[in-house]
Amino acid sequence: MGTVQRFEKLAIWTLARKLNHRTYLLIRTTSLGSDFVLRNQIDKSAGSVMDNIAEGFEREGNKEFIYFLSVAKGSCGEWRSQLMRAYDRDHVNENEFQELDESALTLIKKIKTLINYLNRSRFKGSKFK
Repeated sequence: MGTVQRFEKLAIWTLARKLNHRTYLLIRTTSLGSDFVLRNQIDKSAGSVMDNIAEGFEREGNKEFIYFLSVAKGSCGEWRSQLMRAYDRDHVNENEFQELDESALTLIKKIKTLINYLNRSRFKGSKFK
């Protein structure tokens, strides 16, 4: 975390933001927009991924950041489950489903990689200097 000064510069936050935007486009351009409960759930979980990355980063401590990254990773898994429900309800076609699911799996993998790095790092966070 020593070189990154703002959460917006984190590659995982950028990917999470793209996932959030793609979710918004799905809601606006497909029948998912009229499935109110699922629409709200998938929208909230997409936002939760990027928001938890930002919140953890701003806490300025490794342990807290790892915790919030774990929450973000879980929210991304929740988003994938909701995407599968959207696919099962014919809101999303197979190509969209495959592309979006791959994007989410890539994000999950990158979050896990950062968690592993932080767990091995001796850097404790700027609030512990």
